[in-house]
Amino acid sequence: MVVRIGQNMIPRIAVVGAGRMGKLHARILSEIPEVKLACVVDSNHAVADAVAKQRNCPAVSDIRQAVEMCDAAIVAVPTLHHLQAARPFIEAGKSVLIEKPFTNDVAGGEELIALAAKTGASVQVGHTERFNPAVLAIQKYSIHPKFIEAHRISPFTFRSADVGVVLDMMIHDIDLVLMLVGGKVQTVHAVGVNVIGKYEDICNARLIFDNGCVANITASRLGIKTERKMRIFSEEAYLSVDYAKKVGIVVKKSENMDLIQMARDMDVTDLAELAQSIDYTKLLKVEQLVVEETSEPLRSQALAFRECIVNGAAPVVSAADGLNAVRVANNIVDAVKHFKWDGTQSNREGLNIITKE
Repeated sequence: MVVRIGQNMIPRIAVVGAGRMGKLHARILSEIPEVKLACVVDSNHAVADAVAKQRNCPAVSDIRQAVEMCDAAIVAVPTLHHLQAARPFIEAGKSVLIEKPFTNDVAGGEELIALAAKTGASVQVGHTERFNPAVLAIQKYSIHPKFIEAHRISPFTFRSADVGVVLDMMIHDIDLVLMLVGGKVQTVHAVGVNVIGKYEDICNARLIFDNGCVANITASRLGIKTERKMRIFSEEAYLSVDYAKKVGIVVKKSENMDLIQMARDMDVTDLAELAQSIDYTKLLKVEQLVVEETSEPLRSQALAFRECIVNGAAPVVSAADGLNAVRVANNIVDAVKHFKWDGTQSNREGLNIITKE
């Protein structure tokens, strides 16, 4: 039986997992007056207690106890444990926000979705990039992408060692691409390599959709800088966005048709001569992406989750969305495992091409 509380009541939300993300969620919940941090849950009671004391709430090590103490929960344990951590709350009809990725495999995600359908519990997935003001800004443009290029690069953090860069980082861009394109992925090509651990640390994937769109996504957790960018090409416009800096540009075809037509009407010789005297970039009409100041994405996500708990609102990122991203991510990881580095000339395939001397 689904648990719903009155609109004027403050929902009690448990945070399951006292690691990096759990600490962030606990901080956010403790700062929002419209919700109450019910408790911090971790199998290591000392770790849970340290976070709980900082946020002035109880610490528990038994999830069953936490279920009785809350109206909903945020699951922020390692990905491999999402299923077992979320299940007790969903069984009790209590809404859950599960950190990305939704689960580590499709079967686990399908199990949670089936269980939620049975009990009526709301399930939201923590793809916080959906709440990035730059992402919200690009959604205001009515575009139909034909080609998308995304780069997500960062130095190695020594976290999320239980999964590779696809489920750790690329999953954000997979979700955004799926949201923007709206079609179904038909073909996946991917290459990746592990350098530090046993899972891929660098990966490039090419997704081909049933509506003709192509997305080229690169992720690396071995960079010397942090970069989170996406470029979107459509028949209507070109958009470039920097998620980290929260800035972007828009070039609309409708605003530049005079320049396009002028170039089309000229022959190659005329264009070459024109290039000597005119700076094309100064002729181009470029708009700055209007990015509105919003609250911290995690806070916006928590408030959206509150709407699910209190008013029965549809999750911004549904369990189906999360499962779709996991399905594509798993297909990418599988493609990486079967990539042949030397074509058909040898048996070297998959991750392990960097070996000790």
